[in-house]
Amino acid sequence: MAKNLVIVESPAKAKTIEGYLGKDYKVTSSYGHVRDLPKGDKAIDKENGFKPTYEITADKKTVIKELKKLSKDAEVIYLASDDDREGEAISWHLKEALDLEDTKTRRIVFREITKNAIDNAIKSPRGIDLDLVNAQQARRVLDRLVGFELSPILWKKIKTGLSAGRVQSVAVRLVVERERAIDKFEAKSSYKITALFNLGDGKELNAELSSKFATEEEAIAFLEACKGAEFSIEDLQKKPTKKSPAAPFTTSTLQQEASRKLGFSVAQTMSIAQKLYEGGIISYMRTDSVNLSDEAVNGAVKQIKSGYGEEYVNVRHYKTKSSSAQEAHEAIRPTNFGVTEPSADRNGVRLYELIWKRAIASQMADAQIEKTTAQIGISTVDKKLTATGEVIKFDGFLSVYLESTDDEDEEEQKGMLPPLQIGQVLDLNFMKARQGFSRPPARFTEASLVKQLEEMGIGRPSTYAPTISTIQKRNYVEKEFREGKERQYASITLRKGEIKKEVLTEITGTEKNKLFPTNIAMVVNDFLVDHFPNVTNFGFTAEVEKEFDEIAQGSKPWDKMIEDFYGDFHTKVETTENIERSEVPSSRELGIDPKTGKKVVARLGRFGPLVQLGEEEEGEEKPKYASLRTGQFIENITLEDALELFKLPREIGEFEDKVMQAAIGRFGPYVKHDGKFVSIPKTDDPYTITAERATELILAKREADANKYIKVFEENPDIQVLNGRYGPYIKAGKKNVKIPKDKEAAELTLEECLELAEKAPEKKGRGRKS
Repeated sequence: MAKNLVIVESPAKAKTIEGYLGKDYKVTSSYGHVRDLPKGDKAIDKENGFKPTYEITADKKTVIKELKKLSKDAEVIYLASDDDREGEAISWHLKEALDLEDTKTRRIVFREITKNAIDNAIKSPRGIDLDLVNAQQARRVLDRLVGFELSPILWKKIKTGLSAGRVQSVAVRLVVERERAIDKFEAKSSYKITALFNLGDGKELNAELSSKFATEEEAIAFLEACKGAEFSIEDLQKKPTKKSPAAPFTTSTLQQEASRKLGFSVAQTMSIAQKLYEGGIISYMRTDSVNLSDEAVNGAVKQIKSGYGEEYVNVRHYKTKSSSAQEAHEAIRPTNFGVTEPSADRNGVRLYELIWKRAIASQMADAQIEKTTAQIGISTVDKKLTATGEVIKFDGFLSVYLESTDDEDEEEQKGMLPPLQIGQVLDLNFMKARQGFSRPPARFTEASLVKQLEEMGIGRPSTYAPTISTIQKRNYVEKEFREGKERQYASITLRKGEIKKEVLTEITGTEKNKLFPTNIAMVVNDFLVDHFPNVTNFGFTAEVEKEFDEIAQGSKPWDKMIEDFYGDFHTKVETTENIERSEVPSSRELGIDPKTGKKVVARLGRFGPLVQLGEEEEGEEKPKYASLRTGQFIENITLEDALELFKLPREIGEFEDKVMQAAIGRFGPYVKHDGKFVSIPKTDDPYTITAERATELILAKREADANKYIKVFEENPDIQVLNGRYGPYIKAGKKNVKIPKDKEAAELTLEECLELAEKAPEKKGRGRKS
């Protein structure tokens, strides 16, 4: 039996570490947290300093039993959970649950899983840092109090099953307020002037006017004034500039860049990074520090010298702006810069490449750029056109990496200007005034919402991904692709002394993977802002994070912090209990239907937002209901929009002498035909779908259904041989059974199917690991 027991959080990590330690060490896993607050209101003793009661979670009882057995036989137990508050709390809970003696218990930490880091950790153990544990405990207790007391109020006043949380409610508020700002935004048009000059020998020069014109009349007047004008180079300036690399990744910047460059969601980035960390490939992925250790800097410099040359090296030490960042921690970086292709899956390799490039670039020389600006005079007006170009004199870090931005208007890298001379007369090919429109504020992506939360001091590296996932799971926010709309714009061209105007069309407002609030989010947000301003207040939420930091540094007692918060909060809860449900703005009267004279209301229904025509009254005709369409909100839908919704269900023609009907149900839009339902895809609209398209969908569904059944047995209809997503399988009642490779699906007999079903193991329930 090994003398030393090392307990880590995950089996993958245990496997990597066991490879570095000798036979005297047994490395095992706790599978994350082993204890938590029990459900119900007995978890926190509010009368006695908010003392929490913990219990071993049901799925960890076997784990604890096994760990107790191993720890009894070990001489020294090393608690090696992650080096952050959450990890410190896991170690403390393990010590308590396993009833470990102080004399034989050691706490060790490392921020990368390499032989060197593990050996150093074993050589320098410490005790459990109770300040860090208390900071985590304060967060857990505060979040439980907020959730436990707020959620029932939301159920009573708005809708069953809703939830509220300290950070999630602030994140939802940001998305809701951004949506309202977009809704109120009025686009203003302006006219941008560009010109193209022929320089001969196939060379051209693009130039533009630095100012824009507010009206079409002003733009046309300018083009008129340029008729017959002479254009010449009045000034040429060359300026050296430089570009510097971005700091190595923190959790937040990694999430943003992986979203922009790789299209990963925040949760996906963290999941892939976790595997890379546990495999010993990168340093710890939850950090808000941009610091690199001397060892890491030396590793990067060595790689730069061998791969690019001495002149590409420029050692930099980055400092984190955030006062709460722990500089003893490091930025996210490779554990070995010499590894360019780690053993990981495709997405793991892609994320690693991003981390490697960013960390390497941070220690590289600035890019040296020469920027050229040409001022072009116009003989008939006193305005000047400008042409700019740039040439990279020394690529420096750009040879490896350039950070992306969220700005959709980001200009492309300008090329080099053709050879020009002061006084040179230019030959105008054409000049154009193009109508453009001001843009509303951009909707958040997952990554830009994380960036906003971080800038406001809300949340910490470990909370970003769970927050973003929670607000989507709770149906407050939807991540969607939405088609843009067609818009007309004017293009006025001066060519060979003639001015010609065209009206062209463009698609504007296409949204890809953007966050949209749901109607329920708007109602809940307004209720919380009205009645619990501190829960949704940005400054207050950031202040709470600072208080957690103070507890972690040992300068504030955690129970006092909770007490200060809870008094005022609980009073608000008691006051809000008395609010009438009718006072919560979850419905809105839109007006009277001119045809029927009945009232039209938009409100929250059991299965989502809807409009209602008429009221529930005895002896009266039942009201009509229609679901709101994607992008429609209770707070701003018009009577006209609502009446349009009542046009469903609508008949769209006949097929095989039976009526086809388009409608929207609980699971989305569909076509009903001959008692069967066929889903209408997102690319089609139930209000405009044609009979031809509906017929196509019905036939496609029939074909898919026909291909689904390989074999059925009349004598036992419970047994079917079907075509599935991953190939043929047997459906035996509720059990899905694999077909062995040596058997042909179409030739299986009933007896063979029953025999295979009998031998197949029962499917286990989906256990969830903490």
